[in-house]
Amino acid sequence: MLNRVWNVGLIVLTAVFVGLLAAFVITILHTRELAEQLEQGDKSAVAAERTRIALISQELDNPFWRSVEEGARAAAAEYGMDLTYLGPLRINPEEQARLLEKAIAQGFDGLLIQGLNDPAYAQLIGKAFERGIPAITIDADEPGSARVAYVGTDNWQAGEEMGRLVIRMAGAKGRIGVLLGSEAMNMKLRLAGFRNVVKQTKGLSIEDVRISNISRLQATEQAEGMLRKHPGLLAVVGFSALDGVGIVEAAKRVKAGDLPVFAFDDLENTRQAIRECRIAAALVQQPGRMGQEAVNLLHTYLQDGAVAAAFHFTTTNVLDRADGCR
Repeated sequence: MLNRVWNVGLIVLTAVFVGLLAAFVITILHTRELAEQLEQGDKSAVAAERTRIALISQELDNPFWRSVEEGARAAAAEYGMDLTYLGPLRINPEEQARLLEKAIAQGFDGLLIQGLNDPAYAQLIGKAFERGIPAITIDADEPGSARVAYVGTDNWQAGEEMGRLVIRMAGAKGRIGVLLGSEAMNMKLRLAGFRNVVKQTKGLSIEDVRISNISRLQATEQAEGMLRKHPGLLAVVGFSALDGVGIVEAAKRVKAGDLPVFAFDDLENTRQAIRECRIAAALVQQPGRMGQEAVNLLHTYLQDGAVAAAFHFTTTNVLDRADGCR
């Protein structure tokens, strides 16, 4: 009888112990679950607090704009900002405007955009500003808009510098052909600065101006048509990144291999053509620096409500075959 009572007691004690152990394990698991939820909540709160900015490019996979993106991302990472990169697959100002309108509706904290010199586009920038979303223009400005600042090349000055470069390397007498990447304001300013130098140089003139639509294929086609229509040009100048190599290909087709070609920016194909003396020189911008500086300005504005100046010009430099040809 005593043994039976003892056995029953052990069973009861064991059951109580197992129950307490199970309760302890459940409590631990529940505590861990609560801790994980709190941690996720903290992460979500931090993510919600991160500044969201959008960079809307002229063309999504254009090398120039990818360099702008790279510089902007590096600066955004330093400030703990989230950057979204957008742009049309092909040059399309209407699509750029739609992307801007969409970014405003999505409530980004700041915008990095290319100016289009379009009143309707300027109104969108004003709409963003009214909603507390500042915009910085890059590469091309939007005069008269509510944009906070412009970051990029002084395009008039770049055009003048290109004019002086042509005179120094090709001569001061003859007819010049010009390719523009588009009809954007930055291209118009480069052409205006270039014209200013040509106008002041007796014996020098611009024979033809054509648009390449930021396309190497179209640059080749337009330059070939120009060279066939106007043989004996002193030089041909391309004012966008893909124009130089397109002009070189056109010169090859019309057997004008000794034609002095002047390019813009330093894509690897352009560098190679300069090394091979197929391009005389290129005027090189700093797109990475543009992206970086634009984010710096946006951060300053979001912190202080103002920036020191409305224009922030990045420098250009000349890349030529000073070391000889290969």
